Amino acid sequence: MTFEEQQAYTELQAWQQQMQRPPSFLNNFARRVQTRLNALLPERVHQAITVTIKQMVRGVLFGSQYTTSQPLAGASFAKRESEVRARIRDYRTMATAEGAVTGAGGFLLGLADFPLLLGLKIKLLFDVAALYGYDVHDYTERLYLLHVFQLAFSSQHTRNETYRRLADWNAYRRALPPDPTEFDWRTFQQEYRDYIDLAKMAQLVPVIGAAVGAVANYKLIEQLGDMAMNCYRLRHFAAEEAPRLAGA
Repeated sequence: MTFEEQQAYTELQAWQQQMQRPPSFLNNFARRVQTRLNALLPERVHQAITVTIKQMVRGVLFGSQYTTSQPLAGASFAKRESEVRARIRDYRTMATAEGAVTGAGGFLLGLADFPLLLGLKIKLLFDVAALYGYDVHDYTERLYLLHVFQLAFSSQHTRNETYRRLADWNAYRRALPPDPTEFDWRTFQQEYRDYIDLAKMAQLVPVIGAAVGAVANYKLIEQLGDMAMNCYRLRHFAAEEAPRLAGA
């Protein structure tokens, strides 16, 4: 391994332990609190979020509007990681500015933040995949991105199950049906709603909305970027290990 790979592998091992932790008391408590908080939001907010996420998932599975980047070929692992970190910083800056503007606008502009932030997150994931050398024109690669997204924005209960799929992606991938319509987008959007509402609800409040929107968006993009990097590191080291296991 190069120095960069050794450093990334150490970070990956710590991340893997975090992903496999059982739900804690605080996780279970937060889940109950979130259920109650959801009941406080107006129904039109819930409907707007649900429709937005549904269309986003369908766009990822069936569309090509995000699949503009070509896979980066012939680059070293260190080069890929450097490019990914730079791309995450760019999206983090854009999301911070967007969250501040929509948060300052009050309730209606706060609602507009949901689809705008979703678009930035999905475009970031497509860019990260391409920089690690994966072709997102492949439906299974787009499905992989949705699992990365779900891993980043779900409860620890769902995170455990999602991580197990990603950790053994090649086997799971071979078992996938050729029809992408079987993806469980309902569970996906509900988990995302439950996670995101708590972080973003205060953005809808006048006066403090700008500060909340900026900070929340910064953290959410940072979290998604970290998850994506570790998921693709997982695949990188699995691919590196495969020939050694085959020759053993």
